[in-house]
Amino acid sequence: MSLLDIFMIAVRVAFSAFIPLCFIAVCVWMERRGAGFFQDRAGPNRAAIYGFRAAGLVQNAADGIKLFFKEDMISDHIKHKFFFVMAPFIVFFCAIISFAVVPFADTLVLGGRGYVMQGIPMDIGILWFLAVTGFSVYGIILAGWSSANKFGLLGSLRSAAQVISYEIPMGLALVSMLIVYGTVNLSEMAQYQGQLLFGFIPMWGAFLQPVSLMIFVIAAFAECNRTPFDLAEGESELVAGFHVEYSAMKFAVFFMGEYVAMFASSAIIITLFFGGYQIPFLNTQALITFAKPVAFFMMIGLPIGMYYFAGWIRRNNVSHYPRENDPRVTEANVYIKCFWGLVVIIELLLIGILICQSGGSAAHVFVALLQICTFLVKVTMMIFVYIWVRWTLPRFRYDQLQKLGWQMLLPLALLNIFITSAVVIALS
Repeated sequence: MSLLDIFMIAVRVAFSAFIPLCFIAVCVWMERRGAGFFQDRAGPNRAAIYGFRAAGLVQNAADGIKLFFKEDMISDHIKHKFFFVMAPFIVFFCAIISFAVVPFADTLVLGGRGYVMQGIPMDIGILWFLAVTGFSVYGIILAGWSSANKFGLLGSLRSAAQVISYEIPMGLALVSMLIVYGTVNLSEMAQYQGQLLFGFIPMWGAFLQPVSLMIFVIAAFAECNRTPFDLAEGESELVAGFHVEYSAMKFAVFFMGEYVAMFASSAIIITLFFGGYQIPFLNTQALITFAKPVAFFMMIGLPIGMYYFAGWIRRNNVSHYPRENDPRVTEANVYIKCFWGLVVIIELLLIGILICQSGGSAAHVFVALLQICTFLVKVTMMIFVYIWVRWTLPRFRYDQLQKLGWQMLLPLALLNIFITSAVVIALS
């Protein structure tokens, strides 16, 4: 095994492990700022380090430090302490490894060898995701049962019933997608979506299977226990449900597991229905062929975009009342200088792409980086949809949740399979 092989394995594993962890802070920040926006309030904007608020991100650090140093309480009435401690780690671990099979860029060719850009390259792709996400419910059940608390137990039972109810429509929605794609390999699914339908419509799953998209997204909300399917936590009924007895870092692990699961499910939705890492109208081969023109247009567009972004930062970093030597203006100037420095670095890299040989290793690496950025932007947009729904829709009643899953989504998913099969057979 060459040094390049070892390096690529390390890059893939590091991306699959650390990007979801980094997105915990991003998701918490988006949740709070999104809640502030939808509720017409400021959101987190007070916690600061030497006057730097980082648009509210410093609040995440403050909360993390608080939870880390908080006293870890385990009540005397809890008899099964081993299961009580293990439960949050099962939930968190399952959320992390569910993302490991998601491709974040097309196969990278270096030195005549191809490197699949997944944490764990495997052919069973989507089946791995279903298996791991289904297993995560054991952590929730163990948490409620081992807590020896009736509210925790009710929350865990609700979660188990919810997962059973919504994994079936989710699996059936995937059957329709598998009929279209003809594979369970997520990399092949993403590559398939790089084509064009009728020569001008991207062949994304959202266009080919809109009904499957609707069913899968609803089921994903239920799998992640996100509003309006957060009955397992139900503060107004179960005082936080299955994690009511947890405190300090064990509660934080549950909290982080929820956001990692949200990131992983967003990545799966993007990969199945929105082209994954694919840039609309520019598949991998087209990007490699036109790498230099793309780099040239990026060189022109980045400074223009940064100019308007800097103006937006200045307008939104001013105190609401007149202040001499306004610290927010100073803070904004520092951020703008940092962003301009980043733009200069990217411009130098783009100049390197223009100098290098067309279609060479530099072009392949450039295309892979573009696709990774595209993938992360799409995932961020899907995460915003999760947040949007949470602060827009009220929680369902338990009977409404079960009725939606069994009486509406399940028959609709079965009907969609029959129609999809008929259309595919007729066209083939």
